[in-house]
Amino acid sequence: MDPCTILLICGSGASTAFMAVNIRKEAAKQGLDWTITARSEAEIENNADKVDCIMLGPHLDYLLDELTERFKNKKVAVMKKSYYSVLDGAAAIKHISSLF
Repeated sequence: MDPCTILLICGSGASTAFMAVNIRKEAAKQGLDWTITARSEAEIENNADKVDCIMLGPHLDYLLDELTERFKNKKVAVMKKSYYSVLDGAAAIKHISSLF
């Protein structure tokens, strides 16, 4: 799974930007060659082709089925509230790793 490119999506891209920073820090600690970007919901189409995995903020869980169908060659999942709410990069890495 290394290297891996992950796109975090939320309404405006702000909360996932904080999550992305913490995932990057933890990925560096673990020696993972991951690229993590955060974008708004409106930017999914412009960024999805460049990634291996799309992670949605918990409040966008209603998009999961649609995006899973649209991006069949990508891993698509909803971030868990348990780590998203506290910006736990290590827990996010465990979740993302479990998808592959």
